[in-house]
Amino acid sequence: MPSFGNFLSTDTIPSYKNSNHRRASKDEGVKEDIKVAEDRPILPPLEHPIAIFPGFASREVESIKLVERMMSLSGDSFYIETVPDKKPLLQVQGDALSLSGRKRCFNTRGDHLFTIRKELFSIPRSYYAEDPEGTRFFDIEGKFSLKGSKAVGLFTYVNPKTGDKEEARLVMKGNFFDTKADIVDEKTGATVAVINRKFFNVRELIGGQQTYVVTIAPGMDMAMIAAMCICLDERRNEK
Repeated sequence: MPSFGNFLSTDTIPSYKNSNHRRASKDEGVKEDIKVAEDRPILPPLEHPIAIFPGFASREVESIKLVERMMSLSGDSFYIETVPDKKPLLQVQGDALSLSGRKRCFNTRGDHLFTIRKELFSIPRSYYAEDPEGTRFFDIEGKFSLKGSKAVGLFTYVNPKTGDKEEARLVMKGNFFDTKADIVDEKTGATVAVINRKFFNVRELIGGQQTYVVTIAPGMDMAMIAAMCICLDERRNEK
């Protein structure tokens, strides 16, 4: 795995904002982000950090926003930032020509962290993540559910308290329209994240742009939660 260093560095983050739209939307966006932070659920700290990437483990209750990039020629791409302070976190670049729906995830320095792919011919749809060397380390298995979406995220991490390797099983359950999902640690029953799909303005509603706001418990790997949210979006697009 690569070294992640200060993942909130802004040195190499490109500007995603359209200059013509910036002034008109700035105040509105700030107000919406503040409201999101005020309304977010309060999630208690985990018993110990659950993280493949320790540098991405949330130190407090954290809210992040995943915004789909409009008119992307590379397929579904996202930029991810914290709210309301708007610190860049990850960039996700889709590949429209990939049969597996390949999405590469990068930190703010442009380092390739991992790639998300869909499992071909899987029913229900499942996904996995591999490191830059092609080693598979994270599985998101789709499950049948009559009430909405359900998936289980599986990965192995090192418990920082004991130094032992442990398996994480994170169960994601969404409502019928995939506008909301809870992610729960199956072992402890603790809610590690809450995902909400929101339309912040008319432009997003008409254009079909997806925005997800995710509240993450202290100690949870924000990169892995972002990956699960992207998989939720993929499943919604295929319905």
